Order: sequence, then C-alpha cells, then structure tokens
Amino acid sequence: MKTCPSFRSLAARRSVLGCFTGMLLGALVPGCGPATSEELSPTAHQEAALAAPAWAPNIAYVVGDLVTYNGKTYRCRQSHTSLSTWTPEAVPALWELSGDTEPPPPTDTIPPTVNVSANQTAFTAAGTLTLTASATDNVGVTRVEILENGTLVGSATTFSRSFSSSTQNGTYAYTVKAYDARNNVGTQSVQVTVNIGGQPPPPPPPGSRMYIGYASSWNTSINDLTPANIPSYYTHLNLAFVRPNTTYQKGSYAFDQEVSGFEFFEGATTNNGQKRFTAAQAQTLRNNIQALRARGTQVWLSVGGWSYSQGTQWASFNAARVVDLAQDLGANGIDIDWESSGSNCNKLPASQFSCTKDGEIANIITSLHGTIQARGLSLGISIAGWSTGAYYVQGTPFEEGKVQWGSPFGGTMYNVVKNHGSKLHHINLMSYDGGDYYDPREGYESYRAIYNGPIAMGLEIAPEGAGGAVLKLNAEPGTVYDAEMLTGQNNMATKYYNVETLATYMKNKGRATDGMMVWQIWKERVHAPAPTGAASVNSAGQKVCQILGITSQCNQSIPTLPKY
Repeated sequence: MKTCPSFRSLAARRSVLGCFTGMLLGALVPGCGPATSEELSPTAHQEAALAAPAWAPNIAYVVGDLVTYNGKTYRCRQSHTSLSTWTPEAVPALWELSGDTEPPPPTDTIPPTVNVSANQTAFTAAGTLTLTASATDNVGVTRVEILENGTLVGSATTFSRSFSSSTQNGTYAYTVKAYDARNNVGTQSVQVTVNIGGQPPPPPPPGSRMYIGYASSWNTSINDLTPANIPSYYTHLNLAFVRPNTTYQKGSYAFDQEVSGFEFFEGATTNNGQKRFTAAQAQTLRNNIQALRARGTQVWLSVGGWSYSQGTQWASFNAARVVDLAQDLGANGIDIDWESSGSNCNKLPASQFSCTKDGEIANIITSLHGTIQARGLSLGISIAGWSTGAYYVQGTPFEEGKVQWGSPFGGTMYNVVKNHGSKLHHINLMSYDGGDYYDPREGYESYRAIYNGPIAMGLEIAPEGAGGAVLKLNAEPGTVYDAEMLTGQNNMATKYYNVETLATYMKNKGRATDGMMVWQIWKERVHAPAPTGAASVNSAGQKVCQILGITSQCNQSIPTLPKY
C-alpha cells in the first residue's frame, strides 16, 4: 500500500482518499504505487516532521496527522476534534510521539568501569613501576587521570615511576579516574609499598594503640574500600551503618540498603527504586574487606547510627541476622551505635541509678554476645559511647554540677557499661557534638571509672553535627594537655579541643591499649570541607599516628575521591 505523508490541507486529504478509492476499484492511480526507499528515508520523515503545523484546539484531526507541541512532534492515533484540554502531552490515547523525533538521551549515572594493574606492588630494591589502566563506559570515556597519593601525575592509560635508594620509603597509593561523556567518574586504585634497603614495618600488633575510622556508606562506592585508599595507621575501620532489624539471610549476599542498611552507590535506595548488588559487586566488597584485614586493618560493622535509631528498629534488633551479615562479609566485629534519644535517667546515687531504656540496650548487648558465643565465633563487640553517657551519677566525680557542662542524655550508657562491660572489646567514645563547654577528656575519664577495657577517644572533623565546636589540629602555645579538669566550673573547653592535646592526653594518661577514633573518614568528601584553621581528616590522622606511634608511615593520606 502507498505510504502517503499527512498534510493538513483539504486537497491533500482528497488526494489520499483518491488513492484508497482507486485501489479499491483496481485502478492504478498515479502517485499511489508501492512506497519507495526515498519516500521512507529518514530525510523525508524529518522534512515531514518539520512541515507539521503546531497543534491547536478546535481542529478536526485524523489518524496519521503530524503536529508539533512543546518542541516535539506527535502523530494522531485516533480521529477527533481537539479541545483545549486535549493536548498531545495530556491525552496519550489520541497522540503518540512521532518516530521522526529523536528522544532525549537517557539520564546516565553509571560511572565508567576502571581496571588498573601494576607490574609489581612491593619494591625492596631499585626498580621501575609500570601501571596499566583501562576504562570502558556505555557512553564513552572522555579522559583518564592517574593520581599518586592524591596528586595528579598523568593523563593517560599508562604510567611509569622509578624507585631507587634515594626514594622515600612508604606506601604509594595510585588511583585511576575515568570520566565519561556525562562527567560520571569511575575509580580504581592500587597500593605500592617501597622499602628499599630495609624490611617493611609489621602491622600494629593486636592490643596496641588504636586509631579507628568510621566509614559511612552513603555517597561512596564499594571500590573505595581498598588498602590503597585507607592509610595503614587506621587500625580499625567501622562500616556504617547496618539496620538493627535487618532481615539479611546468610549466604544471600544481599548487601543493599533495603536489606542490610548499607547505602553504597551499588546498592542504594534511589528515587527510581532499590539498586541490587550483582554477584561480582558483592564479591568485590568481600575481597576489599579481606584485603584490608590482610594488610592489618580490622573491619567492623557498625549497627544503628542516628537515622536507624529514631524509629522502632532497635526494638526489633535481630542479633542472628546481624551476625550472619558479619560472617558473610568477613568482618572482625560488630559495633553497636545505639543512639535512641528517648531514654531518661533518674540521677539517683549509683546503687539506684537507672534509665528508662536500660533494658533495651542491655538486651542488645547480651543477645549479640550470646549469639556469637553459641556459634563459637571470635567476633568482637564494641559500642559507640555517648559523650556524656557515663555522667551524672550522684556520689561520683561526674555527679551533676561537678563537671563543666550538662546533657539531657547524661548517664544513658552508665548501666550497660558497668554491668556488661566484660562483653565489650572496646568503646568508641563519641566525645564530640557537646559544644564549647564539653571536655572530651572528662568524657574519657567518666567511662574509665566504670570500664577496664580499651577506649578510643573520638574526634569529629568540623563542622560538627551538633554543638558547634571546631576541632583544631594543634594546641595553642602554653597549653597543658591535662590542665583544668573536673574543676566544677563551666569553663570553656575550646582550648583543649584539638588533636594535639587530646592525643597527648591519651598517650600520657590513657592505658597502653587505648587510642583515638574519628567520625568519619569520608566526612569532607560527602559533607563539606573542614573550615579554615580546622583539622582535616588527613592532618588529624597523621597527627594521631605520630603522637601515639601507631606506625612509622604517618605521612599517608586518604586520596581525593568523587562523591557519588
């Protein structure tokens, strides 16, 4: 049958009608023979679309008519007389987008896939490093960058670097970034150790000083969790956060947000639905955890956090499912970040002191401990201790009025630590978000008074989530690291809220197994850079490493990585 373009003129319609009438009578009508390739060519279609008039109300349209509306070309699906409310966009039963109109390109948020390999990853003698990178993407790769310890050193898929006896020994992190046509960024990293003329330093032995970093999963990728991206002075990495009421089933490897709670790019809940881990992605996450452990960095799963603590998730805490998840990921332990804000304490003497949610947090610890013991596992348990969680028990040095500043949640962690501390491997003290009057040293001493295990005093890279204090790197001249504590006065603690003072305090006043903790290693990446004059993630980590003597490689840095 002859394919005739649609025109709005009456003469054209009569011409079309003549085609059909002639064919019904068996006559050969000029111009109505079989369609030619020229008549069906894209050029002809485009010209027809360009010739289409604008859609208007009160017009009699027939099937096949072309109109333009809001910059798009539509084809009539049913004959009708248009009304002002029957626009082509509003009534798909009457109009369809014409095939002559190119649809807009799809929104693409998938980063390029990057692979990088090194001819060798450890140099104990002079030699040349050769990196080879490749990148693929569905819309094309526009450029590739190679960074050494966060500094751009190449814009190609190969890179060479010579190491000799004059080269500074240490760990060199090489990150390859690939950008696609829509500016999505894919990354992959490799870590190279250089120790020419000596032996590489061993990882920190178990039970030595700790430096613990919380690693949030939102706006990050599983590919970020490689030894090349995490300096070796991090003795522990806490992956945040797992749902307290997770329904995870052992062997399912369902590490997505809906099930496990992790918000990694590969398994995040989005406006377009829940993304699911592929088998390869699940294996990558497990491999990265094992690589960190092999390097000497313990990996723990942190359960809860503020967002997962404000509903009923903790009331439905499922210890068995959490342990299943920890086993499948190959974690060292489970950190309980219970931040339920509805617990009130009576402020009575120590023998009568209680809080309304003592039972909930005690059940969490005991059920988790019991599950681990029943399975014969070596998983550790830690808790995120609230800043004033051990304050305000009458008859103690931290009785209300004897410390510098108060808190509506003072004492919330007191009974669980005092009664169940033997089940804990260590405490991650959230000694921040307390404002300018809060002194982290007093927070540490309040927990130390009732707990014998290791404590990691926490630091938060500014801006703080609450309180407004700004963590500095160095102490002001003349600052004494252990001065003005427990004075009973509401003294400003700003002078002591710096990495140098707090790390020095832990070195000299803490126990040999104590350390420091930071919230969180991706803080500047996924939130905001630290204010001018404040400590950064890398400067804080390097300072803690130097003061506590965690490793000889304190110059390492977390590289600059994209925010997903």
